Amino acid sequence: MQPAPPTVDAPWPVALLNNKIKGWIDRLGTAWVEGEITQWGISGGNVYGKLKDLDEDATISFTIWSSVKARIPTDLKQGDRVVAAIKPNFWVKGGTLTMQVYDMKHVGLGDLLERLERLRQQLAAEGLFGLDRKKRLPFLPHTIGLITGKDSDAEKDVLRNAQLRWPQVRFRVVHAAVQGDRTVPEVISAIRKLDADPEVEVIIVARGGGDFQNLLGFSDERLVRAAADALTPIVSAIGHEADRPLLDDVADLRASTPTDAAKRVVPDVAEELARVQQARARLGTRVTHLIAHEIDRIGHLRTRPVLASPSWIVDARAEELTRYVARGTELVGRCVERETTRVAELCGQLRALSPQGTLDRGYAIVQTAAGHVVTDPAESPEGTALRLTVSGGSLAATAGTPLPSPAGPAGPAGPASSPQAPADPQRGK
Repeated sequence: MQPAPPTVDAPWPVALLNNKIKGWIDRLGTAWVEGEITQWGISGGNVYGKLKDLDEDATISFTIWSSVKARIPTDLKQGDRVVAAIKPNFWVKGGTLTMQVYDMKHVGLGDLLERLERLRQQLAAEGLFGLDRKKRLPFLPHTIGLITGKDSDAEKDVLRNAQLRWPQVRFRVVHAAVQGDRTVPEVISAIRKLDADPEVEVIIVARGGGDFQNLLGFSDERLVRAAADALTPIVSAIGHEADRPLLDDVADLRASTPTDAAKRVVPDVAEELARVQQARARLGTRVTHLIAHEIDRIGHLRTRPVLASPSWIVDARAEELTRYVARGTELVGRCVERETTRVAELCGQLRALSPQGTLDRGYAIVQTAAGHVVTDPAESPEGTALRLTVSGGSLAATAGTPLPSPAGPAGPAGPASSPQAPADPQRGK
């Protein structure tokens, strides 16, 4: 019969509770788990250690009895990634839980490579490895951020080679774990710290060589994405030429070694001075050649007839100008002569048609005292004061009896008509 549920009035004994816990745990059986060995100690032939989750912050303690230790690989150590057959065991007497290992082996290299390749393809499909995302490194960075292990050979190589190439270079070094379970969070924190520093113009992540498993932290997805999100250019200098963690693919520049990273980031002052001298020499040669070419070209131009004797241009143009002046004078003289003749003709016509010409032929203009021209005898009755204008001047007259027209026929009883002389001025008076 199952015991009744415990209550405040009917509590369970401790032994009963522990037995129930042991029963629940025993039903779990043996489970295969994967993790990283973070502690490995041997005491009395038994192994006592800890196994940490690869991604989460979770750890379990385990025990390997001496009888099992003889069946597992002898090269297991702290930092190895393993899979283990573990059976939880609850000790009723002490109320403690232990994890007994019945088998343990290294994670196969093929499995790790397959996982890395799947992650590589996933990140590549997201475009994190695209060339369009790569940022150009500054030609001469004023401050370089360096992420590496404390007092490591990688740190010494980068600093020494950089200062040999450019003594004034400045570094801002952030130390981080480059192996083990602390690698990923510490490197991520260092990247974010240097990326937020406005004086840092490029970041170098450097680590010396190591086996494949020691470099796995630099292929962690979290670290790779943190590097991809950084605004500052990142140089990956992990391991040797043959090593290829995923950080190399997402970095803006991959260096084969830490020494190569220093050479790729910092220019050599001697080489740059030599390049300046070469550029100045090429520039001087080019300018000298250009000046010599222009001097030769000017010399060729000066030997041409047009420049050898420039006075011929003036002489030729002077002759043309003389001809043009003579021609112009002739044309102007003809034009003046022609217009003078025309003016004389017009003057003759004007004189012939003018009233003065009419008066010169013996005609007179008869006007009343008011200046009205008399054209009909009826306009000046007998006794009207008149003004006669002739060629030589004006006369005063008084109208008399109207006379017949000199050109008209004679009257019926009178003699034949004849021209009548002009009126006598004295008679009129």
